Amino acid sequence: MKKIFSNKIFLTSLILIIGIFIGWLFFHSPNKIENKPGQSAETVSESIWTCSMHPQIRMHEAGKCPLCGMDLITVSQSGGATLDPESIHMTKEAAQLANVLTSVVSKQNPVKEIRLYGKVMADERLLQSQVSYLPGRIEKLLINYTGETVRRGQTLAVIYSPDLVTAQQELLETAKSKLVQPALYEATKDKLRQWKISEKQIASMEYSGKVNTDFEVYANTTGIVTARRVNNGDYISPGTVLFEVADLSRVWVVFDAYESDLQFLSLNQTISFTVQAIPGIKYTGTITFIDPVMNTTTRVARVRVEIDNKDAKLKPEMFVNGIVRANLTAYKNKLIIPRTAVLWTGKRSVVYVKQSGSDEPVFKIREIELGTQMGNSYVVESGLNEGEEIVTQGAFSVDASAQLEGKPSMMNQQSEQVVLPGMEMQLSTLFNEYIKLKNAFVQSDVKKIKQAAMEFQPALAKIDLKLLSGETHTKWFEISGSMDKQVKRIISSDNLEEQRKAFSDFSDLFYKSVKEFGLKEGTAYYQYCPMADNDKGAYWLSETKTIRNPYFGSKMMNCGETKETLKY
Repeated sequence: MKKIFSNKIFLTSLILIIGIFIGWLFFHSPNKIENKPGQSAETVSESIWTCSMHPQIRMHEAGKCPLCGMDLITVSQSGGATLDPESIHMTKEAAQLANVLTSVVSKQNPVKEIRLYGKVMADERLLQSQVSYLPGRIEKLLINYTGETVRRGQTLAVIYSPDLVTAQQELLETAKSKLVQPALYEATKDKLRQWKISEKQIASMEYSGKVNTDFEVYANTTGIVTARRVNNGDYISPGTVLFEVADLSRVWVVFDAYESDLQFLSLNQTISFTVQAIPGIKYTGTITFIDPVMNTTTRVARVRVEIDNKDAKLKPEMFVNGIVRANLTAYKNKLIIPRTAVLWTGKRSVVYVKQSGSDEPVFKIREIELGTQMGNSYVVESGLNEGEEIVTQGAFSVDASAQLEGKPSMMNQQSEQVVLPGMEMQLSTLFNEYIKLKNAFVQSDVKKIKQAAMEFQPALAKIDLKLLSGETHTKWFEISGSMDKQVKRIISSDNLEEQRKAFSDFSDLFYKSVKEFGLKEGTAYYQYCPMADNDKGAYWLSETKTIRNPYFGSKMMNCGETKETLKY
């Protein structure tokens, strides 16, 4: 009995063990989360998942990004710092994928890089006209084409001169009685000297005792023949130009400098330049002359550099590109930031500043005021402090994240505006009237300008204020009132320059309205001329990317650049 009972206990225990094992096989999860040393289960359960490209996505479990379909990654919890709700929080992975780089703002001694364009010219001081001092007829030309090289003392032509034949006969006759009548003999020789006949040639005539009918003309300089003025058989008189000769052993390189660049140029300043026809060689020289008078047509002043050209590689009319690095003493010890950090062009611009207090990249938009541009960098007038860290690469990626999260960005100023769709349509109609006015300024026609301005007025009055409410209603009321004043200034003036000043103020207001309320569709180009309004600069809006300057018209039709493209 005891043996039977013990066998039953053994079987029961065996069945129980097998059942536990089978249950473990069915219900055991190989993905069970195990707590790491020092990590509680509560911490694991609160993990947040986000997208490396769209950090605004926040999920409580792993999965795919609803925007791009990428695998979500966990957000590293920073040290519990309280961040500004308007700042942009990115993960380290997102910053790396977006290639976001930052740098510390520092004070520097700025150097402005000025690019100049010009061409090689012959040195005017080394240009000479080879003239004849004898009257007569060209018997033979020994230089037959332009571009030929001549050397000092080389025979250029053979001339037959009846006057010289007579003078030689007089010399031979007076030479016989020079001891009796020395004054007459010297007078005869002086006559020959006036024709630039050398003492050696006079002595040769006297010694030979013969009259030469042909006389050789010699080059008085070394250089390149740039023009031939006579042909065989031509009759010439004293002073007739036979050839134009240019000595190209030393040449001028003449650059065109715009008014806005002249303030950075000075005599003895070093300039480096390259020649398009001679790649791989860099030339340097110093500025020896700055034209004191502006060209009234091109609005440029000439800047001259003198260069040795012994190897004759530099030839007149070759195009050159020059660079001057000017020290801006007026901006000494100013804050300098890279151009890639700036998102909003113009006098007022924005950058993204990295926020302290977090282990991860956290950025906030900030408006700054810029000074002069120096090639690939800007001088900062205000808005930043030394030692702050700003985004210098990938700023557009940061701004895109801000826009997706509805936070302040380049295109979103967090205003509580209510604009109905019909406003965009009406503003588009108004934009067409603005373009007509702008094109009238391009034509520099005062009558057409006044006519276009008068047509703009009723279109402005037709804007339906019911399409706006709250703050937007007030803003449009202020902008439209100011625009109307500038339009009236244009209509009331018969002076083109006064009209253009009013148009500059008017364009600033219209640009503000387009940025504030938008257009229905299409593209507008915000363009800028640095030389308008006495080099203060002025903006305008255009329907095409091609520059057609309303502030200078045909005088400087292509002066300017596109600062911003507005797409709707």
